[in-house]
Amino acid sequence: MGKQEDFVLRSLEERDVRFVRLWFTDVLGFLKSVAVAPAELEGAFAEGIGFDGSAIEGFARVYEADMLAKPDPSTFQILPWRGEGPSTARMFCDIEMPDGSPSYADPRHVLKRTLSKAADRGFTFYTHPEIEFYLFKNAPEAGEEPVPVDRSGYFDHTAQSKGADFRREAITMLESMGISVEFSHHEAGPGQQEIDLRYADALTTADNIMTFRTVIREVALGQGIWATFMPKPFTTHPGSGMHTHVSLFEGDQNAFYEPGAQYQLSRTGRQFIAGVLHHAREISVVTNQWVNSYKRMMFGGEAPSYICWGHNNRSAMVRVPMYKPNKGQSTRVELRTIDAACNPYLAFAAVLAAGMKGIEEEYELPREAEDDVWSLTERERTALGIEPLPKNLNEAITIAESSELLAETLGEQVFDYFLRNKRAEWDEYRGQVSAFERDRMLPVL
Repeated sequence: MGKQEDFVLRSLEERDVRFVRLWFTDVLGFLKSVAVAPAELEGAFAEGIGFDGSAIEGFARVYEADMLAKPDPSTFQILPWRGEGPSTARMFCDIEMPDGSPSYADPRHVLKRTLSKAADRGFTFYTHPEIEFYLFKNAPEAGEEPVPVDRSGYFDHTAQSKGADFRREAITMLESMGISVEFSHHEAGPGQQEIDLRYADALTTADNIMTFRTVIREVALGQGIWATFMPKPFTTHPGSGMHTHVSLFEGDQNAFYEPGAQYQLSRTGRQFIAGVLHHAREISVVTNQWVNSYKRMMFGGEAPSYICWGHNNRSAMVRVPMYKPNKGQSTRVELRTIDAACNPYLAFAAVLAAGMKGIEEEYELPREAEDDVWSLTERERTALGIEPLPKNLNEAITIAESSELLAETLGEQVFDYFLRNKRAEWDEYRGQVSAFERDRMLPVL
């Protein structure tokens, strides 16, 4: 048994841990949890904890149901919302088959596999998410529009603000779990918040996002309010995205940085952006995986609808932020499509695979978009070679179904299950009669 496992087993006694929650994520990005007694943990490290994989979304067919959850000791943390007295801890798990081989239906393994391919070329992939979400006064009732906790706007500082109190408690809890927060503020919509996590390698960040979503909901419920990462909860207010800054490092050197180049952006960085743009339509179903995701991207503002890049251009899908003098390591690329309701393991894997394809195939970066892309006419966008992103989930699914890149990145089982599930979601949505139709048609037809 290694040092990390020994540290965990010692911590169980020192911190009076009575329950250990083993966490993993299903194909759609929902967190799963099984609690084990501390006495079982040594065996779990050695052999894993068995469970019925066929009961988990997309994990296994009935005839191959037995699976093992193998805890990753480096992710051990005490859960701070469980209160005083005996503690509860958590660890993320890797999912294995009974013979010890990785389960190809495990999203965490999909990301690990993609990171490993990048590592074979000498690259480490870092990500830094800016996570937006809404706070409502209570849990939404079916058919009713939710009520935001405040009427504040972007960066507003409001006395006795529910949002500020919430952010303070949430950030304290995140920091206590080893998740570093860089910024937090009120966003543009009423009740809308943003909390930015500090840069980390992509696997750590994906684990952190899963923890973040749980912490935010726990803190909200503790304060008698409701948190949602739904991409577009209101028709007339901004949607919630997860703008993600990404970079590749070769050892200690930022592979995106080249002194003296335009925007200090290296050839590697330019090829990475070109790859993300080239495959943007194919990976959209993963970065924006819900019917509602495409409502966020329809009407401009901070959410992109078109495939282009720009320097400090917030209407572009990919933005190269302003270079800071003497800070070459901070050269990075911001992807503005992703929303926080995605499966972060699959989304990061798809983005990395697209960027790496650009590097391997030496894609040429198209001309940057210097205008507000939304203000251009359709003809002007066509003349500039600016293509639209998928306009709805159905279009995203159709494009993804013939994507070799996505099939290879996700693996056959995840690719097949994920797209079948998305197709079912679209068919169910398509059959719904909406309030829009009733309000528009009942009075006149």
